[in-house]
Amino acid sequence: MNRTVAIFCVLWTVSAVAPAYAGQAPASPPPASDTIAPGIPGVVAGGTKVTVIKEGFPSTEGPIALPDGSVVFTEPTANRISAIDKNDNVSTFLENTNGSNALAFDSRGRLISVQTTPGRSGVGVIFPQGREAMLASNFQGRPNDLTVDKKGGAYFTVPVAQPGDASPATPFVPAVYYMSPGGGTATRVAVDIELPNGILLSRDERTLYVNNTRGEYLLAFDVQADGQLRNRRNFAKYEGVTRTDAGVASGADGLAIDNDGRVYAATAAGVQVFSAEGKHLGTIPVSRSPQNLAFAGPDKKTLYIVGRGAAYKVQMLAQGFQGRAK
Repeated sequence: MNRTVAIFCVLWTVSAVAPAYAGQAPASPPPASDTIAPGIPGVVAGGTKVTVIKEGFPSTEGPIALPDGSVVFTEPTANRISAIDKNDNVSTFLENTNGSNALAFDSRGRLISVQTTPGRSGVGVIFPQGREAMLASNFQGRPNDLTVDKKGGAYFTVPVAQPGDASPATPFVPAVYYMSPGGGTATRVAVDIELPNGILLSRDERTLYVNNTRGEYLLAFDVQADGQLRNRRNFAKYEGVTRTDAGVASGADGLAIDNDGRVYAATAAGVQVFSAEGKHLGTIPVSRSPQNLAFAGPDKKTLYIVGRGAAYKVQMLAQGFQGRAK
């Protein structure tokens, strides 16, 4: 990725967090094309192709593996969830998704999502029951990403305000929230993050990772028994961070984890791979700045990447975490 495209991708990533509220749409991204992954020991073999599955989607977010190994992802602006099967065929999985952005399976096996339609935003069951099962909506702003623990609670990020939400009396605050098991209550558990975005629990659920789109570091927190967070720290430093007059722009968005505890972050520089200790191991280049990613396939050794209206896949040496869908 050359310097001009890299800078463009950073600016696109930061502006695209809430394009509908900015008053104008960002410029068109560069063409989606295949790229070649470098060798990252235990992660991906050098020379492996990152293949374009399809482009031209109006928006792309929230991929997650289904039990049969296929993958679904959201198209928030199209109000749709699409599926990719083992032969790379793309089909509609669900329509009328209330602007669903991120997806997760809860402890009862239901597919839940953060739903972003102004006036009806929240965290709710999207399949099989549908939109009637809203689990949490007692927060300000537009929810973005979520991760569910084995007890049925969920952490989710709220990086930007919804139109009309903020007022001088109740100013909007970017935050991480925790929804208690069963839903009904969402508690703010982390603030003072410039733009909290992708979020994911570690394999043992003792650590919560949070991507900061406008920061230099992937953050980590210790998870407490009651869902609260302690010991905020810089877990890993993003490579290729851009600094502008507006501040730091990493473009950090979605997260994934593999069976050995390595953490994968979608950033403006590509998919950055970190060890379980936070060491940068390498970056998988993507022709368009990636937004989110998930391991899927029968053996969970295919990494699916979505972003800027395109979907990709790359065959991995690493296996996605087997303990939950994502």
